[in-house]
Amino acid sequence: MGKDVIVACDFDSREKLTAFLDRFPEEKPFVKIGMEMFYALGPDVVREVKARGHRIFLDLKLHDIPNTVKKAMAVLSGLDVDMVNVHAAGTRAMMEAALEGLTRPDGSRPLLIAVTQLTSTDEERMRRELLIDAPIAEVVMRYAANARDAGLDGVVCSPLEAGKVHETCGAGFLTVTPGIRFADSAKDDQARVTTPALARQIGSDYIVVGRPITTAEDPAAAYRRCLKEFVDNA
Repeated sequence: MGKDVIVACDFDSREKLTAFLDRFPEEKPFVKIGMEMFYALGPDVVREVKARGHRIFLDLKLHDIPNTVKKAMAVLSGLDVDMVNVHAAGTRAMMEAALEGLTRPDGSRPLLIAVTQLTSTDEERMRRELLIDAPIAEVVMRYAANARDAGLDGVVCSPLEAGKVHETCGAGFLTVTPGIRFADSAKDDQARVTTPALARQIGSDYIVVGRPITTAEDPAAAYRRCLKEFVDNA
């Protein structure tokens, strides 16, 4: 599977989303629909974006008891998205249930990945607030291994952890990495970030890019810059 750029469409209205997607007359970027937009606009927004020809990563980060996640995934599998996710902290049993619910009667399903630790979380916060005393790199690798053992396709992790995830879980285990900023961009609220070019070098399979594209004066140009740095030189 080749590398790709996923654009995080974190908008709160259909008008803002449509206006943004209309800025791409030539490309059909792989887009991420997250909680803000899904909760504001509901499942219809997924259908509308799919009808425009985009691949979709539905980023809802399910985390609940296994049976609830299984039933929710069965509903999401009907939206014809290309990728969905859960929190790896929900344990292997929950991830296995998610996979079971997501798989359609014909055996097809979207890619299923698990969030290890959010890129806004650093080791000090993890220790102080979550009472997890292991090093963050060790926690991420354990969560990734649990996701692999549950049959998932990959994980969401920091690009700084992508190479180690591949060492731990295999080259075919996908790494989807937010926390991407251009060298001349602000970090915003991300704690563990890197550039598209460095993410390519250290093992990311997909990069998720939000504000550097969505708030750019020319989003299509920013998107092409990401592709050039991350995909074209891969």
